[in-house]
Amino acid sequence: MFDGLISQLVTPFRNGALDEKAFSSLVDWEIAEGVEGLVPCGAAGEAPTLTMAERERLIRLCVQTAGGRVPVIAGIVTSSTATAIEMARIAYHAGANAALVVVPPYSRPSQEGLYRHFEGVANAVNLPIIIGNEPDRCAVDLHPATVARLARVPNIVGIKDQSGNMRRPGEIAALVSPDFVQLSGDDRTALAFNAAGGCGCISDLANVAPGLCAELQLAWRSADGHKAYALQRRLFPLAEAFALEPSPGPVKYALSLLRRMRNELRLPLIPVAAETAAKISQAIDMVGPAQRACWDDSNLRVAQR
Repeated sequence: MFDGLISQLVTPFRNGALDEKAFSSLVDWEIAEGVEGLVPCGAAGEAPTLTMAERERLIRLCVQTAGGRVPVIAGIVTSSTATAIEMARIAYHAGANAALVVVPPYSRPSQEGLYRHFEGVANAVNLPIIIGNEPDRCAVDLHPATVARLARVPNIVGIKDQSGNMRRPGEIAALVSPDFVQLSGDDRTALAFNAAGGCGCISDLANVAPGLCAELQLAWRSADGHKAYALQRRLFPLAEAFALEPSPGPVKYALSLLRRMRNELRLPLIPVAAETAAKISQAIDMVGPAQRACWDDSNLRVAQR
């Protein structure tokens, strides 16, 4: 249920408020292009800047728009275990199918503290939990031994790993049951992560090129390595361009080129610099239109100006 291509949705804004029309349109488009799951209110969704009411609204809107076509995995980003439990309960009542609970940022808990954090959330709500390990954002790395302990906790079903360590899938697989889900959190190494033992990617790139990203995951599952590698090479320049500045700035700029939303972020995030914008535009030109109309002709012309 939680494998393949899962999109970590950005949150569109218009004059400082949620742009619900753009959000629903983005969800519909990505599902039509082959995305197999959606994460609203994650790090790419500027979760720390959202109010509780906005988080609940986005989750409900995502569930409503998806209409059961793909699972909705609510993002939970907070340094407080009590707040994480509150968010998980909101996600449950909003109809989410699971929650992506990220390692608490800023507080830098010990491995035992991390274990108790995730255990506390999992025990408080009847919702499948995917752990989010993002050392670059959270300044703490969740160790394989701790993951193994957490894998034995009811409701904890998998991990999104953004450590960049390609040994991790194998190390974790040796310690957990075969049904424990391992998902990459880095588009640049998504294929390598699968080859090392993963089963999919929670992707920022899926907001902009969902068709190609979905084809890559499908090709890998179909044992068509040649096609999967070709798609990875095609997507890599755009994934590299997206890594030049903090997410979701580059993603939102690309989506503004495709006229899917405004290039609007909430402070402390700001739009990308002109040099980065030029590199993103160039990368979009290099990727080109997908076979299943990842971008329509009018949008492609806008991107090429």
